[in-house]
Amino acid sequence: MKALVYQGPGKIIWKTVPVPGLLQPTDVIVKVTRTTICGTDLHILKGDVPAVHSGRVLGHEGVGVVEEIGSAVRNFKKNDHVLISCITSCGRCGYCKRQMYAHCEDGGWVLGHLIDGTQAEYVRIPHADNSLYHVPDDVDEDALVMLSDIFPTGFEIGVLYGAVKPGDAVAIVGAGPIGMATLLTTQFYSPGKIIMIDTDPSRLKLAIKLGATEIVNAADDDAVERVLAQTEGGADVAIEAVGVPQTFNICQQIVRPGGHIANIGVHGKSVDLELQVLWSKNITLTTGLVNTNTTPMLLKTVRAKKLAPESLITHRFSFAQIMKAYEVFGNAAQENALKVIISNSHASTR
Repeated sequence: MKALVYQGPGKIIWKTVPVPGLLQPTDVIVKVTRTTICGTDLHILKGDVPAVHSGRVLGHEGVGVVEEIGSAVRNFKKNDHVLISCITSCGRCGYCKRQMYAHCEDGGWVLGHLIDGTQAEYVRIPHADNSLYHVPDDVDEDALVMLSDIFPTGFEIGVLYGAVKPGDAVAIVGAGPIGMATLLTTQFYSPGKIIMIDTDPSRLKLAIKLGATEIVNAADDDAVERVLAQTEGGADVAIEAVGVPQTFNICQQIVRPGGHIANIGVHGKSVDLELQVLWSKNITLTTGLVNTNTTPMLLKTVRAKKLAPESLITHRFSFAQIMKAYEVFGNAAQENALKVIISNSHASTR
């Protein structure tokens, strides 16, 4: 089969690799029909995730068709259409019983990280009964790719951890895919203001269309000054959705007393925590890796037409064009790219 293989910082290749086989009775082999590229994949490519070794097949998002099932799998059968969760869950360990699936003792974020991932024609999914979801007949599969990672991440780590409430002033720093997913799901809670901060005018324009009430172009304006001027003493919830020191620092400066900083971004470098200022402001700071325990609920909102993940898709490619897809996604500002869909034209679809 063909797969996108990491070969060390700055190096990836689309090459032929062996088709994965079942290793445990709880495994499923999925023929991937659609996948995408995540900002985390770019962090891996930059060398920010040293646990990813050369030779690893990247990717942790996608939908597909069940090709083979292990003897212990009960919830799925051959030819089922499935949504692949970015988080693998055994369902039995102490963390899983607390719905902290990200810290599963025999799973968590393993796809495209510690085991081969979804940017391939086939992928092995461990603990399939707890790590896959049936694809409903009435939902577009392109939209569902967005539920593998970015929508659960934005909702759980940004909105829920940030404790967004009706009437809150919410500032989202970073209008990339995660920031936009956060923007869409924070509207579940009717905040009074949603301020989107970025340096890309096209993304800020889209943010307005998707529900932002205010935008701040940090390339042209003092983002901190603008947010403080538009709020009563700062943001109730400041959400970091990039993963660099500069954006985290903005969050520290715009959060109001009693407010909340919710860090979503994947950080490859240390940041300066301004504790000498924050200690007396009664703020809450949260971080997290997505657990995907909200995926079933988000799937229901998509089926009910209350959430439109497909609104973030800007480009579509075939598997044969995956290197071009990385080029486009890696130059998102120049290409006006948010999420890309990469389809396997040889895979069976409904």
